[in-house]
Amino acid sequence: MAITGTVLYLLFILAFIIHDGEEIAMEHKWLLAHGDALCEKHPKLRRMLNHLRQMNAKAFAIAVLEELILLVAITVYVIWGGPYAIELWTAVFIAFSIHLIVHIGQSIVVKSYVPGLLTSILLLPFSYLGMQSICNTFSSIQLLLWGVIGLIIIAANLAFAHWFGIKMTK
Repeated sequence: MAITGTVLYLLFILAFIIHDGEEIAMEHKWLLAHGDALCEKHPKLRRMLNHLRQMNAKAFAIAVLEELILLVAITVYVIWGGPYAIELWTAVFIAFSIHLIVHIGQSIVVKSYVPGLLTSILLLPFSYLGMQSICNTFSSIQLLLWGVIGLIIIAANLAFAHWFGIKMTK
């Protein structure tokens, strides 16, 4: 069973809200409790963990809100039928799906819960159904291309959103 069209687009917004809600609720407290031990055990993560510790819950929530606004704008654009809208939406959906898998991988590496793990597991079936629909639309080469583009867009926007969240709370 594949999910198609507007239903998939709108469910993606809901999935994002649910997943990032878990991250907002847990991220700051979890980092305060586990950040030092993670830095000791995984020194290569120190720079990233120190950056994330700079973000209080309010700064993180502002960053997530910025990401949500972007996702809603992309969703409106795809429903409206703009040029390359499906490709843009696909790029972001692929990046989000990879993001879910990353949380699961993080949990395996640290051998513990990480913020976002619970909803990542719960959203895997949705991600699979969405990817199934996408795979019926695009070739393998196109999927790879849009996946890479999505990761670049999300990484760049994530850096901006974190900067913005920190800036707005200082």
